[in-house]
Amino acid sequence: MSAEAHATTLGMDHRKLAMWTFLGSEFLFFGAFVSAYLLYLDTTAGGPGVEIFDIPFTSVSSFVLLMSSLTMVLAHSAHSRGDLRRMRLWVLATAGQGMVFLGGQVFEFTVFYREGLELGGSPFASSFFVLTGFHGIHVFVGILLLLSLYTLSLTGKIKPNQDLKTEMIGLYWHFVDIIWVIIFTVVYLIPEIAVLD
Repeated sequence: MSAEAHATTLGMDHRKLAMWTFLGSEFLFFGAFVSAYLLYLDTTAGGPGVEIFDIPFTSVSSFVLLMSSLTMVLAHSAHSRGDLRRMRLWVLATAGQGMVFLGGQVFEFTVFYREGLELGGSPFASSFFVLTGFHGIHVFVGILLLLSLYTLSLTGKIKPNQDLKTEMIGLYWHFVDIIWVIIFTVVYLIPEIAVLD
């Protein structure tokens, strides 16, 4: 156990246990939003529905976000080996991929708005924007955490033998990616399969 560890009676660092507890509550939070989206899937009030989704475009931005999990793993691996230079490189790569994903989401929202899909336009539109928007906020928070980690490592406030912070930010980032896999499947892919049938 590292010098920064604070073990619980479970043999796990208090901070890591707190992060797992937080992520568990976040799964429930997103579960409620996914359920609401499914409930309102067919209530478009005469406005646009799933037919306006651009699956190829969203697939590319989804791929970018999923690849950011790999760069996050590489960042944690480098930090656990004491290689802060490589850790910083992979942290910046992860944050950059998150920014690309957010840029894609902003573009997509703009296109949807032009095509008549507005936040208050229908229960479907509201549930779609709330679900994907809250996920986008989580990605934005993750980017801020990554950039903070990068800055702290530059200023010497994170040492080579203190990889717990990188691990915990990595847990959060992987959570964001897993949630997007669920959202992408439920929101974009399943309705598209149903339309093809």
